[in-house]
Amino acid sequence: MEKIGIIDLGSNSARLVIVELFGDGHFMVEDELKESVRLGQDMDRDGFLKPQRVTETIRTLKMFRRLCDANGVERIIAVATAAVRRAKNQRSFLDEIQATCGVRVQVLSEEEEATLVYRGVINSMDIPKGIILEIGGGSTKIIYYNRRSILNFATLPFGAVTLSDLFADDGVSPEEETAKIEEFFTEQFKKIEWLKDVEPDAQMIGVGGSFRNLYKINRIIRKYPLNIVHNYQFTTEDFRSVYGMVRVLDVEKRKRIRGLSPERADIMPAALAVIKAFTDYLHIEDFVIGGCGLREGIMFNQALPITVERPISDVLSYSLGALVTYYGCDPKHVENVVHLSIQLFKQLRVLHKFPRIYLKVLKIAASLHDAGLRVRFYHNQKHSRYMILNSSIYGATHREIVLAAFVAGCHRKEDIAPAEWNRFKDIVTDEDLDVVRKLGVLLRVAECLDRSGQGVVKGINCDVLGDSVIMKTELAGDASLEIRQATLAGAEFRRAFRKNLEIL
Repeated sequence: MEKIGIIDLGSNSARLVIVELFGDGHFMVEDELKESVRLGQDMDRDGFLKPQRVTETIRTLKMFRRLCDANGVERIIAVATAAVRRAKNQRSFLDEIQATCGVRVQVLSEEEEATLVYRGVINSMDIPKGIILEIGGGSTKIIYYNRRSILNFATLPFGAVTLSDLFADDGVSPEEETAKIEEFFTEQFKKIEWLKDVEPDAQMIGVGGSFRNLYKINRIIRKYPLNIVHNYQFTTEDFRSVYGMVRVLDVEKRKRIRGLSPERADIMPAALAVIKAFTDYLHIEDFVIGGCGLREGIMFNQALPITVERPISDVLSYSLGALVTYYGCDPKHVENVVHLSIQLFKQLRVLHKFPRIYLKVLKIAASLHDAGLRVRFYHNQKHSRYMILNSSIYGATHREIVLAAFVAGCHRKEDIAPAEWNRFKDIVTDEDLDVVRKLGVLLRVAECLDRSGQGVVKGINCDVLGDSVIMKTELAGDASLEIRQATLAGAEFRRAFRKNLEIL
């Protein structure tokens, strides 16, 4: 294992992420620190980073360095983006950082930055064709990809900070200011020829701090129960409602909006105006917010160097593998339970009639059903449910995560409390309750068939005969414990499928 620190020196904020790299190619974030340094502020006047901004940035980087040293960080990877890339005093700034903080900063080119953002997205989202919009403090990036390859990208030298400076006018209302930014950015989009060729089925993916704040605002408005920004679905109707509220308020009133970071209150209207212009220009009806971008792109490259050449082929399996390692689950037992759960699902399809998409739900639940053991053995299924609901599971929608959490939570002879289920009524339906209970029974039987964790049950063959399911086991040793435990699930199996369970 190795700890690394990743510093992202942007035009609006500086971020430090401390990451633990596991030896198996996975990683987990251990700590994070963010400071609003506004490095790109007022640069448009003469192209120089201002002394006050430089001083604030140096102070922040010294603080980052102390936190890295305190956490035993072995390597620091520091990158800078638009503001430093364009600064006329770039060299003196970087030399001062090296001398005072002992940190060497790499200035990313536009292509390097876009590539890292893409890698953060493509290795964490199961979206085959997408158009990424990343709004930074000093630039806006658009990346179009299909079949896990970048087709085109563009970097516009305007971000939330620079736009706010450029269009600041004391005599103009906030609403008029955002209208000017919309008009300005629409003209910028028209200059990007390949944007006209973006296919209508390409999913828009929003990345960056402005999108994360947008999620936080909308989550509070909707009383959305799941606190996960990654893969949050946004309709343009909901977006326009938030935009309409934010754009008419002055800065002080914006600071009181729940979910909006006070440090971002002055630049948020400009960022939202860019999103409005983009969704209008491409006639986008909905978009998804990605919680992974440039920093995660670096993490993937460091933990799994092959991602420099090609993306992860199975995002969900990779993500579940990281969580299995992090939560200390027995990987062999997990592998056996997943294998047996999938066999049960496929062989009993004549009974449950669920489409293949629910295999994904069952796989998540089977992979993390023991995660709650990290809290304590008793009622560990409840802890597993909580941990699934609050884990970063890449490659899964919010609905799939919620369903998987409840499947894992009811796989040990425990029914679902109505109050708990009703918390997620905006994500799941009453019909989903039957799905969860049936998948929970399949998971319980699969876990019981590997009760010793030794993999003595290698496979199963199910026959549905009359009012019974005859389950024949393929064994590699004494499976009396496993068969005994699985037989005890007979009552739950009968309630779920209206069939008796016989295991041979």
